Amino acid sequence: MAFYRITYNEKYNFATLHNWGCTFRCPYCSYKLRSGAEGKPGFSTPKPERFLSVEEQKSVLKKLAPAKVFFMGGEPTVASELEEMLCFAKNELGAETKLGHTNGSRLPLPFLDGANVGFKAWSDDLHLQITGRPKQLIYDNFQKAFDSGMTMAANMVYIPRFVGLDELEGCVRFIASISPEIPFHIDGYIPVPGQPYCRPTDEEMTAAEQLVKSYLVNVKSSHLTSEQALDLSARDDRFRVKIAAGV
Repeated sequence: MAFYRITYNEKYNFATLHNWGCTFRCPYCSYKLRSGAEGKPGFSTPKPERFLSVEEQKSVLKKLAPAKVFFMGGEPTVASELEEMLCFAKNELGAETKLGHTNGSRLPLPFLDGANVGFKAWSDDLHLQITGRPKQLIYDNFQKAFDSGMTMAANMVYIPRFVGLDELEGCVRFIASISPEIPFHIDGYIPVPGQPYCRPTDEEMTAAEQLVKSYLVNVKSSHLTSEQALDLSARDDRFRVKIAAGV
């Protein structure tokens, strides 16, 4: 088991199951902003003291009766009970199901309506350097998930002089070949302690947006400071949630 918390947003009527752990080892992962892990490889957010049983998860969701059930991470597909919970949310609650973010390593999945895939790089060597895993599986899985009828979205962290415009262009060119209407979000790099990379300038973000918009129709971006990233609820009411179970 890996889900340790369930949150609920009353305004938008969605519940989110939060998991611990990841199959990638990205050193600049924004989760490290809370963990104090100094950008070390691996998923270094402290391990929760306990995880929620499947029975607890189902009981809480029955009481909430959300219209949508999201699964977040870490990487939500590491949870052994994910497929059971997807089936429960879809068939017993009648809810829409979505991976709020995923690295795409286990797509598509039964009873899953949509997923937001975080691409890390276009170049094979750079993807392996960042994640410790080969690139092709992720790109192939994205294509398979779209072809299966899932509602897909994508994002990439833009880090000038590391994951730069060439990496961004390769990724969005691939996505555009599937459908130019797939939503894409450019995440301006949020500085992680212990990492040598710089946050993009406003001008660099503008250049990235112009590049992506030359391929895709639905493009958004964020350019947060570390302080802003630690308080997302102040900027977006979708993050104003209450804890329904766990800590």
